[in-house]
Amino acid sequence: MNPAQSRMTSFFYARLWRSCLLLVSLLSSAQALSAEILLAAAEDSSGVQAFTQALAQQRPKDNVIFKPIKDLPAPGQLPAATRLILLDLPSLDWRLQDSRGPATLVLRISRLQAQQRLGGRLPDKISLLWSDPPLDRQLRLIASILPQYRRIGVLYGKDSEFLLRELRQYAEPLGLEIVSQRWEDTNDSRPLQTLFKHSDVLLGLDDTYLYNPKTVKNLLLSSYARQLPLIGPNAGFVRAGSLASTYSDQGDWLKVLERLLDQPPTHWPRALYPQHFKVVGNPQVARSLGIEQVDENAVATRLAEGEKRP
Repeated sequence: MNPAQSRMTSFFYARLWRSCLLLVSLLSSAQALSAEILLAAAEDSSGVQAFTQALAQQRPKDNVIFKPIKDLPAPGQLPAATRLILLDLPSLDWRLQDSRGPATLVLRISRLQAQQRLGGRLPDKISLLWSDPPLDRQLRLIASILPQYRRIGVLYGKDSEFLLRELRQYAEPLGLEIVSQRWEDTNDSRPLQTLFKHSDVLLGLDDTYLYNPKTVKNLLLSSYARQLPLIGPNAGFVRAGSLASTYSDQGDWLKVLERLLDQPPTHWPRALYPQHFKVVGNPQVARSLGIEQVDENAVATRLAEGEKRP
């Protein structure tokens, strides 16, 4: 081999070596950018599978899987780099058994449920994504669609009483008055009648002791009799007969997860309401109460713009 050929051969192998190093670097970078995202719940279901598939389609570079908690080891035995997403309360109970374990996002938990399980304590590496509508958003919904009403009636129980102070703080800047009434025995309608006499509109707290299939008929019939609209406590209750509510659906939660999963877990908030939301109204209820039908899109846009302003 002459010197010129030798130089060409050396140049070729040098370029080949640099190309191999570049390929290895790119593969390593791609692996570093991907994440192991583990969704967990007590049981599998079509809804859980649909949510898992939607998240996997949204994050094709990540490995997104679902497993029931019975098939998982103790949280502390999971790889530290795992992004753990819990989809129900039993999976949170499983996670709380071990102070170790990966960073965890908890979906589908309300303020009241967290209070019952955690009190004022929030364990390290656990972030709670609230499922109930934020109180300030619900109050601004009332101010938007029922601006003539000022006295906001609120039923509460022993588990939801802790929300009243916060509710009053949000109501004051809006010029609203919170009229609260404790309801200990849901078979006794007298607290309802007392509250209705001193209220213009009712705001339902997401307290399943007070608002459930057994109480819904009495609550709604009593409010209709007094011509008092009920706001909330959630989208399901609007379908049952309340006037309106704000809510976040699966698409809204996927947007929240997209933003959080792009961040290091050390940047995750300890607790968070979804920024994205919608408004649902019940036209039939509006007509029966003589109230203008809620323009869901316009009201949601108005509320969202209000939240963006300082």
